[in-house]
Amino acid sequence: MLPAGKVEVTMSTAIEHVEIIIEIGRLTGLPGALTMPERAAGLIIFAHGSGSSRLSPRNVAVSDWLVEQGCATLLFDLLTPDEAADRRNVFDIELLASRMSSATNFVRQSNLPTLSNQLPIGYFGASTGAAAALVAAAELGDQVAAIVSRGGRPDLAGDALPVVNAPTLLLVGSLDGEVIELNRRAQQQMTCESQLIIIPGASHLFEEPGTLEQVSSHAGHWFSRHF
Repeated sequence: MLPAGKVEVTMSTAIEHVEIIIEIGRLTGLPGALTMPERAAGLIIFAHGSGSSRLSPRNVAVSDWLVEQGCATLLFDLLTPDEAADRRNVFDIELLASRMSSATNFVRQSNLPTLSNQLPIGYFGASTGAAAALVAAAELGDQVAAIVSRGGRPDLAGDALPVVNAPTLLLVGSLDGEVIELNRRAQQQMTCESQLIIIPGASHLFEEPGTLEQVSSHAGHWFSRHF
């Protein structure tokens, strides 16, 4: 494990792959993977869903697509292993949101030459991670340029919803009926620019052929519009 706040850099075809540790306390940190193409248009920080981690295959696939489109990405664990073992923490939105804020502050203070602290920052949240992203964005205000939610639970952001300033895209599968309704209700509480897109033939996990590619495409267009 790398020391807290330190980075280890490898190079691959003009893309930097950086293993990081995000400090959340004097003795504890969260591992993350930062990928940076040359002249990145912005940085997208991922918030994984309940029971997942920075290794989520769906988030990794979306991240790879966004990097190809010229965005830097950061995938990191929102909880330590001990915290994740307590299922209550998986649904502690305030705790998860604080980790998004910690990751954002880490990036802003980074001294990596290819990661300018002036880059716009976006959030990509899945499931409960979408609520954490929204709560963090409500707290950070203009520091967050755009948000995308994949199969998310924005309703769990509660009172933070009308406070969010960042333009927010809600992506839900057409087969995910209950979550569609929860997203509609959450959108009604939002005062920022927002859009709800229903992906045809997709279930909650977007496992059906071509559905995750549609998520990536919609997310890429949304971030490029607002970066």
